[in-house]
Amino acid sequence: MNDGFERVSDWLEAHGHAHRPVALPVAARTAKEAADGLGVQLGQIAKSVIFRRLADDVAVLVVTSGDQRVDERKVAALTGPLGRADAAFVKARTGFSIGGVSPVAHLQRPVTLIDRELFRFDVVWAAAGHPNGVFAASPQQLVGMTDAPVADVVQSVPSPCTDVCKLDPVDGLCRGCYRTRDEIASWSKIDDDARRALLAVLDVRRREHPGFAPLPAP
Repeated sequence: MNDGFERVSDWLEAHGHAHRPVALPVAARTAKEAADGLGVQLGQIAKSVIFRRLADDVAVLVVTSGDQRVDERKVAALTGPLGRADAAFVKARTGFSIGGVSPVAHLQRPVTLIDRELFRFDVVWAAAGHPNGVFAASPQQLVGMTDAPVADVVQSVPSPCTDVCKLDPVDGLCRGCYRTRDEIASWSKIDDDARRALLAVLDVRRREHPGFAPLPAP
């Protein structure tokens, strides 16, 4: 493992958490990979999503359920305007690489929000500072560890994302959800009425464009 995993392990031990981090045999950079590796429901993965608060450049951490999509507008209403957090920002503020961001043991304390959807489960699994590392906790324990409020931070209109994120080189549509690059980027910023309107457009696209040509061999 790496220093991030050890830092999380030490933090959990120092704070008396009963469940030590475990190492998965394969990398789990996505919630689905983690759920598959653990044999649990996707919603039991407490994934960490980082934003950059524009007012002071502080990291905003949203710990959300793996089967949900964060609504950036809802988060910004609680924290103030947000910007994109790139890999360098995430590493500098948290000490972790994207895919292994833990809810605890950050280099700089973030503003943290806990997704209320996690409370559907008795036990959830969070990243432990490395893509292969996870630890178990109850949602209430995560609240205690982070001293963070529980909030409604997810999209009420589900994202059409299918985790097949490949743009077709001919028409520029995602081969999984049929959105353009701009539509994918703007999804978290538009309101529910605009999302429903876009879903209707996607239904038409699927009917008019039922399949894609095979991608060229690499």
